[in-house]
Formats: sequence, structure tokens, C-alpha cells
Amino acid sequence: MRNALGLMVASVIAAVVIAGGWFFYSSRAEQAAPQTMAARPPEPLPATARLAAKDDVETTAALSGKPAAASSAPPAPVPAMPVQQKSTCANPNALGVARVVEIDTTGGPGFGFEHFKQFDFLTDKEVVLTFDDGPWPNNTPAVLKALADECTKGLFFAVGKHATYHPEILRQVLAQGHTVGSHTWSHVNLNGKKMTEQQAKDEVEKGFSAVKFALGTNPAPFFRFPQLQHNPAIVSYFGTRNVAMFSTDLDSFDFRKESTPDKIVSNVMTKLDKLGKGIILMHDFQKHTAEALPTLLARLKAGGYKVVQIKAKTTFETLPEYDEALLKELKVPTSSARPISSVVQTVSQ
Repeated sequence: MRNALGLMVASVIAAVVIAGGWFFYSSRAEQAAPQTMAARPPEPLPATARLAAKDDVETTAALSGKPAAASSAPPAPVPAMPVQQKSTCANPNALGVARVVEIDTTGGPGFGFEHFKQFDFLTDKEVVLTFDDGPWPNNTPAVLKALADECTKGLFFAVGKHATYHPEILRQVLAQGHTVGSHTWSHVNLNGKKMTEQQAKDEVEKGFSAVKFALGTNPAPFFRFPQLQHNPAIVSYFGTRNVAMFSTDLDSFDFRKESTPDKIVSNVMTKLDKLGKGIILMHDFQKHTAEALPTLLARLKAGGYKVVQIKAKTTFETLPEYDEALLKELKVPTSSARPISSVVQTVSQ
């Protein structure tokens, strides 16, 4: 009897031990199992990842969702370019931009029938608004305001010296979505009798380096010769540098002493009504041009003309020796020869 009772007690104890062990194991297993949860929405990319590497690209390329492999090497510098403003137009009757064209500058093509007749890309009633000699206080900002009021865009050919005088103004030009090219370093006639080929190249390259210095990023590979004096050697040189040259179809003559806002508008519209289309040459350096532009844009709208915006497929790569020489000449305080784009970077907006 005693043996039977002992066996029963031992069986009960064994059962309790087994049950407790099973419970402990199942609890630990449940805690160790992976928990499922809704995926987090992707966080917005930082501004540096959204910025295009070029100032002439409307949309950035798609970015891979796969994270990059860890590396001890520093990340590649992002150009410290002005943040382009969002395109918002408060004027429902604005002139606007009818078409955007992208130019492949390989081989140095030329545009503007006054000197180049190979590429006729404008259709009837289409115009390109171009501005030379800036940036300049008061006048360039006034031109920018007139263009912004009509929600339209222009092509600016900056003088290198002026760009170094007023870099903040040229950065406004780019930030508002306009295209920026070069107009030499000092607006010298590259076809002058005393101008050597090397001096002409120096004017060209130094001018582009100055525009890059002012913008904080590469400009468009677009160039206009001062006084429309095309140096044959430089025309050939641009073929090797893949720079597009812009002449004009009609000149506003806004630089003349007798020029007035009314005369500027009359000059442009008279020629335009005769030609039917064209690249218009103006100067944001000139006060009368800034004063005439609101009326001129209104006349273009009333006449059924449409603005074509010009962009470049690639940016212009300046030569390091000219970048370094410019920084030394301007006595830019820096502890090294590093370009500004590798020192100052836009990290948020």
C-alpha cells in the first residue's frame, strides 16, 4: 500500500515537472519569435541627394533604394549651388514659357542667324530672351522681377569681372531658374588687332572660371562674343571645348546713348514682326532695358509670341589652372587650393 502510494505521488510530481518545463519552453520560444509590423514610410531624402549635379537639369535621376556599402572614404563633394525656387506663377495671364529646349553642345554649335544659319530650331512666333553684361546692381534684379512677374525665363551671358563683383546677384539669376553662360572675363573684343590667340583663350577660360566662382557650380557651356566679334581661332577652340556660341537674330540696341524704354520696345517689336521669330539680344546691365522689359513682355504676349527657354545637356568644366589663378588674383582667403564647392555645401533647404 505504502509502495503504491509512493508511486502515485512520484507520478504526480513528474507530471507537474513536465508541464512546467513545457510552459517555460513555449514562453521563451514565443518571446524569441520575430514580430511583424507595418513597414515605415521612407523618410524624405536630404537636400544634397535631391540636388542635381548640373544647373541645367529639370528633374533629378532616380535614386536606388539600396543603401551604399559602408566606407571610410569621405563622400564626394556636392556643388554649393543656389537652391532653385519652386516654379509658382501667380499671374494667370502670364507670358510663361511655351517650350524648353536642351542643346547638346558637342563640337561647338552656333545659333543666331546674324552669324550662324545651320540650326533653325525656332518655329513661327517663338522667341528667346537673352541678356548680356550682367550681373549688375538694381538693373539685373529689376530684369529678374519683370521676368518673374510674367513667369518666363531668359538666357544670361555674364561678364566674369561683374560676376566676381556681385556673385549674390548672379546666384539669384540661377536660383530663379534662368540659364547662365559666359561673356568673357572683361568684355574685351576677342577679334581685336592686338589680341593674340592665347590672350583670347585666357579671356574665355578666365571668364568661365569667374562665373563658376560666383555661382558656386558649373555654368552652362554657352558663350556670346562681346560686340558679336567672332574670332575664328576661338570659334575653332570652342569646338574642342564643346561650347555653344550664341549670336542673335535681332538686336534691341538698348546700349546706345539715345536709347529709351520706348525705343527699345519699338526696335524689338518692329524687327520681330518682320522676322516672325528670333533670338533677342538685350543687356541686363542697362537701366533702360530693365525699365522697358515689363512693357516688352506685355507686347510679346499681346502679339501672340511665345518664349522658348534654352538649357544645356551638360555643364561647362572649367580648367583647374584658371580656377586657381582666379582665386589668387581675387585674394580669396583660403588655407588651401580647394574649390569653393568642396568647402561650402548645401546640406538642407
